[in-house]
Amino acid sequence: MRLNIGFVLFILFMATACRKGENITTAQNAKLRISNTAILFDTIFTSIGSTTRRIKIINQNKDAVKVSEIRLSGGSASAFSININGEQTLHKNDLIINGQDSINLFVKVSINPTINNLPFLVQDSIILNTNGNKQVIQLLAYGQNAVFVKESSIETNTIWTKNLPYIINGPLTLKSGAVLTIQPGAKIYFHKDAGLNIEGRLIVNGSITEPVLFCSDRLEETYSDEPGQWKGISLKRTGNGLIKNAIIKNASVGITSDSLSVNSSPKLILSNSIIKNMQVAAYIGYHSELLAFNNVMYNCGNYLVYAVGGGNYNLKQNTFAGYNLNFPRKTASLSFSDYLSVNAYNKLQINLTNNIIWGSLTNELDIQKKTAATVQFNLWHNLIRSTNNTYNSNDNILNIDPSFTNQEIENFQLSASSSARSKGADLSADPYFTGYLDKDIKGNARIYPSTLGSYEK
Repeated sequence: MRLNIGFVLFILFMATACRKGENITTAQNAKLRISNTAILFDTIFTSIGSTTRRIKIINQNKDAVKVSEIRLSGGSASAFSININGEQTLHKNDLIINGQDSINLFVKVSINPTINNLPFLVQDSIILNTNGNKQVIQLLAYGQNAVFVKESSIETNTIWTKNLPYIINGPLTLKSGAVLTIQPGAKIYFHKDAGLNIEGRLIVNGSITEPVLFCSDRLEETYSDEPGQWKGISLKRTGNGLIKNAIIKNASVGITSDSLSVNSSPKLILSNSIIKNMQVAAYIGYHSELLAFNNVMYNCGNYLVYAVGGGNYNLKQNTFAGYNLNFPRKTASLSFSDYLSVNAYNKLQINLTNNIIWGSLTNELDIQKKTAATVQFNLWHNLIRSTNNTYNSNDNILNIDPSFTNQEIENFQLSASSSARSKGADLSADPYFTGYLDKDIKGNARIYPSTLGSYEK
């Protein structure tokens, strides 16, 4: 009999323990804790959904509570949508949250196109009622209309303006014979894995005050510096380009060029531009040609410039800052080689003048000769971080910190006491002086002997 009484008491104890936290309280002070009572979505392009934000609804009470209502205030007309514990719904009634337990609430936003060309504000709220307590989660998003480029190719001369941003949803090819001109202030956004292939001629005419922007279509803060979000710009065999005053960021490779020019125009002139946050490299050239003046490149996974298989490279007054915020890089920022494969190697010509080639590694410049092909390189008046003493001639400066203002916040201008000041060769006789080298990246006149790198002041 004693055994039976003990067994009964054990069963009662277990039943009570199982119900702990399941008794529903009606106390008015039994409020819920909400992990975030205001959700802000940065610019969301019309008809493209946002990232999903999670809100945790926590019952810190020892007893369960009944949430009599959770609803999206705007209902079916809202640009926002909610998901409660895996269920897509506009509202839910009589939801039980056990004591010391929680639920997940997920929020997304999609904004329908409007005729408004400027960013506009979209608002709504999520209402929770528990034991007579009303709690509100504010939802806020900035939306913007855009030109959605749905075609896979551009076959005629085309001009893109700053009136609306352009959204590229997949691989887009500028066909041979066509010219794409992009005007100052234009913004080109790429969806995941999209890219721009150039078989014709690309002309990017940004200005100092209105640069042309190439980046991902994800503008939430989470993605602001995230590499690898789109493919990049690729110059094909028949393609060439002029890119001036542009910002190219957050791709796999900023610019890829796979050959020499097939006509009298240089394969690529890149001027007064910033290339950053690349998963692999800012620029990759395969037996190609690059003329680069007054550019800033930094925070790329393996290289800033990777040029193999020979080619022609004329780089002047650039700032190559090999600082990696996201990657444990082990390769030199600038790497050149005559070799591509056993059957692919060519003459390599390099002219580096008035550049800063600096970074976190002890060697940030690597020029390799691996074949019988000719390798010619002229290094004049550069500041270089390297243990290769053969670079210590022609007024090059080795292993003296350029004293960037603050590389941690991406400010690669120079301090007043920088060793790179007044060390530049006079480039006034250079064929690319007027329009390219006569001013720095901010439009300041070059005064010789100039400051090395892309910033004169």
